Amino acid sequence: MTGPGTHAGVRYLVDDVQAAVDFYTAHLGFTLNHDAAPAFADVVRGPLRLLLSGPASSGARATPADAAVPGGNRIHLRVDDLDAEISRLRGAGLTFRSDLVTGPGGRQILIADPAGNLVELFQPA
Repeated sequence: MTGPGTHAGVRYLVDDVQAAVDFYTAHLGFTLNHDAAPAFADVVRGPLRLLLSGPASSGARATPADAAVPGGNRIHLRVDDLDAEISRLRGAGLTFRSDLVTGPGGRQILIADPAGNLVELFQPA
C-alpha cells in the first residue's frame, strides 16, 4: 500500500485551518504541503502527514458525533533537546498542557494546537 515518498497520515479536526497551519509550521517544524483553507490543509514533517480538517471539510463531516471522543490520543514528535524546545516554545508565548514527565523510556511534555489537539514532544532516554 505504501511506497517510497509516501507519508503516514493522521487527521486532526480543527476549528481554524489557518491557525493550525501557522502553529505547526511556525513552532513544530512542519512544512505546508497543500492549502485548501478554510476547509482543509495538510502539513508534513518527515514521514508524518498531518491532515488539518476544518468544520466544512469532508473529513469533519464523515465522523459521527458519538465517535469523536476526546481522550489521550496525540501525535508523538521526537526531539533531540526537550529542554531547548520547551524554552523556545515558551519564548514564543505557548503554554503546555502537562508538566514535564520523566520515565524509563525518556522525557515528555504535552502541548496543544489552537483547536486543542494534543502533541507530545518526546526525548528518548
